[in-house]
Amino acid sequence: MTVMKKYLFLMICSVCPLSAFAQWTPAQTEWYYPVPAKVIPGKTSGAAPSDAIVLFDGKDLSKWVSEKGEKPEWTVADGILSVNPGAGGIMTEEHFGDCQLHIEFRSPAPEKHVGQNRGNSGVFLMSRYEVQVLDADNNATYVNGMAGSIYKQAAPLADASTKNGEWQVYDIYWKAPVFGTGGKLESPAMITVVLNGILIQNNYILKGDTPYIGLPDYSAHGRLPLMLQDHGTPVSFRNIWIRNL
Repeated sequence: MTVMKKYLFLMICSVCPLSAFAQWTPAQTEWYYPVPAKVIPGKTSGAAPSDAIVLFDGKDLSKWVSEKGEKPEWTVADGILSVNPGAGGIMTEEHFGDCQLHIEFRSPAPEKHVGQNRGNSGVFLMSRYEVQVLDADNNATYVNGMAGSIYKQAAPLADASTKNGEWQVYDIYWKAPVFGTGGKLESPAMITVVLNGILIQNNYILKGDTPYIGLPDYSAHGRLPLMLQDHGTPVSFRNIWIRNL
């Protein structure tokens, strides 16, 4: 093929797709099935939508167990769930993978506590990936351990916490890690976190779990419970619901 023929061939290849698109009708790029499932939003901001699993409705802990699989010993009063320091964390009886989670928390009065000792708890996706819960009102600490951090991995993009004693609202969007043959990691976990309406983790890709000591690592697992941490302070929670994605 001569240089001229090659040039003409490339010109035809570059023009053909455009001419082909010109022949299309709008209907050729429209589809009608499957129809997305109807989900009715909550009646107020933060209320559970129709397809959500309500994990705590202010009445009891019927959907939770202790870390040991026993009856949880946290306190439920006036529609609020509070950590009972020393009782250990609690976990959902149901296991979850990809999900949307809504949870609200409130730190106790700071008293003389500072740093990691003030209002510390944690929301553990799949029992091992922690979104930090901490009092952030005039409370200096390491930024990858402050409220809104992916613990020891990623500081929040902004400090969106309000004053001590006020309710803080997490909306968390979780993509679970995927493991293949022999436990090989095929795709890592990814998380988006909104605190009080402000985006603070934007599709962050986790490097592994969130240990207190050492570096993050992945070990193969399937669906696991959501866990709330007992870190020795009576942090309160309310309005907890989750959607399977």
